[in-house]
Amino acid sequence: MTYVVTDNCIRCKFSDCVDVCPVDCFHEGPNFLVIDPEECIDCTLCVAECPANAIMPADDVPESMQHFIELNAELSKIWPVILEKKQPLLDAEQWNGRTDKLQFLER
Repeated sequence: MTYVVTDNCIRCKFSDCVDVCPVDCFHEGPNFLVIDPEECIDCTLCVAECPANAIMPADDVPESMQHFIELNAELSKIWPVILEKKQPLLDAEQWNGRTDKLQFLER
């Protein structure tokens, strides 16, 4: 099983999760992070570090967010690996907790 970054990361892009990942499986896009399912070792360390509660096991992703499983796999192949924590987006706190943010995802 792998972990998946879901909707609440969009337009927040907190990167606390990156600092604790032992295998560097996070990839960075303009306003979203994803997990490479082929690199994730299911260690669970990132889950507790995410201030947006946007990371969950693939098996627990709700039906309404299943598309994020494929989205993480797809974008991790084209976005660069992020190796260290960075500042979140300037308006991250305003977007944290909003729902249905997929329309705002920048590729």
